[in-house]
Amino acid sequence: MTTRAEVRRVRLHEWAEIRDLRMAAVSDPDAALAFLTTLDEERARDDTAWRERAAGAALGEDAAQFVAVDGDTWVGSVSVLLRTSGQRDHLDRAVEAPRADVVGVFIAPAARGAGLLDRLIDAAAAWAAEHGADALTLDVHRDNARARAAYRRIGFVPTGVEFESVIGPEIEMRMALGGTR
Repeated sequence: MTTRAEVRRVRLHEWAEIRDLRMAAVSDPDAALAFLTTLDEERARDDTAWRERAAGAALGEDAAQFVAVDGDTWVGSVSVLLRTSGQRDHLDRAVEAPRADVVGVFIAPAARGAGLLDRLIDAAAAWAAEHGADALTLDVHRDNARARAAYRRIGFVPTGVEFESVIGPEIEMRMALGGTR
C-alpha cells in the first residue's frame, strides 16, 4: 500500500486533510505521546485556524509540512520549523543557535515499517538544507523506544540534552545534513 505513496509538501487548499491527519495522530495511542496537544484541543480549532496552519505549512519560509499520500489516503506527516537565535521554540526554550526542528511526526499504523519515515525526513532535510540548515533536531519522549530506534536508524543521535515537557521526560536528537545515511 504505502510503497507507492507520494511524499510532498502540503498545498494551500489542503487544510481539511491537514486537520484530519492531525486528529488521527493525536487519537493514535502509539503516537499521541509525541504530540503536545490533545484531541479535544485540536477539535477546538476553527476552520480559520486550520487554513492559517495550511498556509504556513505550504507557503512559509520558516516552516514546512511534508506528507505521504497513498491515492486519496494521507498516511504520514513531518513538519520542520526553522529557528533563529533569540527566538523561543515550540516548548518555549530559548534558541541559542539557528536550527531546524522536526515536529509533528506521524505515520498511520497501517503504513508503519514501509520506509515512509525515511522519505518524509529526507524531504524535510532537503527543504531545511535549501534554507541554510546544517542539521535537523527533534525531541522524543524518553520512554518511546520505538521512535528513538527509528530515529537512530535514519541517522539521528542523542545530543545529551534531556528535559521535562508537558508530555514528560524527553531527549533531544540531531542529524547532520549534507552527508549520506
